[in-house]
Amino acid sequence: MNAVNPRPPGGQLEDDALFHNTHFVVLDFEGTTPKGAPPEPIEVAALGLKYERGRGPLPTGFSFTSLIHPPAHAPITPFDTAQTGITLRDVAQAPPAAVVLNGLDGALPEPPLLLVAHHAPTEGSILYAYRTACPRMARTRIIDTLLLAKHVAPGLPSYSLDALLDRFGIPQPAHRHRAMDDVTVTEVLLRTLLGEAASGRQISSVAHLVRVASRPPKATQPTQLELL
Repeated sequence: MNAVNPRPPGGQLEDDALFHNTHFVVLDFEGTTPKGAPPEPIEVAALGLKYERGRGPLPTGFSFTSLIHPPAHAPITPFDTAQTGITLRDVAQAPPAAVVLNGLDGALPEPPLLLVAHHAPTEGSILYAYRTACPRMARTRIIDTLLLAKHVAPGLPSYSLDALLDRFGIPQPAHRHRAMDDVTVTEVLLRTLLGEAASGRQISSVAHLVRVASRPPKATQPTQLELL
């Protein structure tokens, strides 16, 4: 299998009208992990995909990337710099997360829309934390390529992004742990998994994909007060 140009999904998935119309936006954050507090983003990237007949989901030309200035309680640490290459100087003049995510939220393609991320709870928690700045993203389902890989290829020893890139022959990006590079390989992984799933009749529609490979966004769930 040529994983850089994965085979297009066929069968029932290709026959699903919603699959043809859905915009998939692959998303990745790089962030800090302050002690006793949730992660804070220091970089975000997004890349749009949409189905083309006979070729599967392909990049649409929509892309977005920005560095983000973290809040004072979550500064970039030497560990963060060692992992991502992003330094305090890099983000010194960057806008804060609320500004960046509001801009990305307003630039998203029109619905129907699904977000895509690997190990989506990380992206989901950041979007929920900044839900007032990015209400569209915070209320949009995220397809988790980790869950999709478990559905398509059960029993693997690891479902980390690096392990799945190796499993499906997808080359490592030049700058692993930079947001756009990770988005780019996650996009290839998504197309690879969809091709595998469709050929094995493991995914029949977008509704089926959502059911087996996503979690409901926290922003759409009722609060405790709403339940009373």
